[in-house]
Amino acid sequence: MKHHFLGHTDIKVPEICLGTMTFGQQNTQEQAFEQLDYALERGINFWDTAELYAVPPTPQSYGSTETILGNWFAKTGKRKQVTLASKIAGPSQVGGHIRNGQTRFNKKDISRALDNSLKRLQTDYLDLYQLHWPERPTNCFSHLGYTTQMIADTPADLTPLAETLIALNDEIKAGRIRAIGLSNETPWGTMKFLQLADELGLQRVVSVQNPYGLLNRTYEIGLAEIAHFEKVGCLAYSPLGFGVLSGKYLNDQKPENARITLFPRFSRYTNAQAVWATEQYAKIAAEQGLSLVQLSLAFVRQQFFVTSTIIGATTMQQLQENIDSVDVALSDEVMQLIEAVHVQQPNPSP
Repeated sequence: MKHHFLGHTDIKVPEICLGTMTFGQQNTQEQAFEQLDYALERGINFWDTAELYAVPPTPQSYGSTETILGNWFAKTGKRKQVTLASKIAGPSQVGGHIRNGQTRFNKKDISRALDNSLKRLQTDYLDLYQLHWPERPTNCFSHLGYTTQMIADTPADLTPLAETLIALNDEIKAGRIRAIGLSNETPWGTMKFLQLADELGLQRVVSVQNPYGLLNRTYEIGLAEIAHFEKVGCLAYSPLGFGVLSGKYLNDQKPENARITLFPRFSRYTNAQAVWATEQYAKIAAEQGLSLVQLSLAFVRQQFFVTSTIIGATTMQQLQENIDSVDVALSDEVMQLIEAVHVQQPNPSP
């Protein structure tokens, strides 16, 4: 398995990262422990979580994923074998159960959120701490385009990005985080954080965790170029589009206990355009003697701007297939076939 540096740091991570957002909702602690043990055995020692998790977010599931990970660290004593990433939730997108809905990216809230994450995770530091989504209203979570309504909804007391960056750097100085990253961020936001870090002599962000896969390649517009020139790589989440790119939802199937079956709110990858594209990618995979999962994950992994691909699974069989995809390399011919579909139906589920 290949490894890449996180941005400009000396932190090396494998090309596959274990996503954990189902732990505490679709997966029990026992099932999560089995996944964690197996992932580490396979060399997947880069794990991503968030204070928001488990997903879907509810007051009851809040923090449960970090708690499960913390229990695993306490049981195994293997914290130092893992590169651990978590995130602070911003003031929008979820209900008021996180700090009464008043969470902002200021020093007070960052310190408080980090305090609680470290307690749940039973550790005294994080390798990567990320802003889960921008504090300002912008085009993330399946929305393309920056609108006048977003401008109107921007609060007057928005935390200045410089203040956020200084607060995060204070935590680096305190030894509580090693590096900082962004998530669901735009090219403007990414470049602004980089500009401010250079102007203020602070540590730069090292990664942007955004959706990226065959059904959503919007990262290529702006952020891929930033990744190349600024060494801020993509941590690609939803590479399988909530499982849609496993093919299990084709022909109107609704598999029992599957995520979209259980939680229809995650149906952003099931519109008519996405279904058509998924069918075409499935045909390409079959012609190449590959599963659709193998094709989809290999495509993401081969992009020059991707530092690591975040995989998530609810069963051990899914986890094994996802990890096994590292042995698949797509030829130039296959990549051209994929591109031909993309040209006909670009980004059907942004």
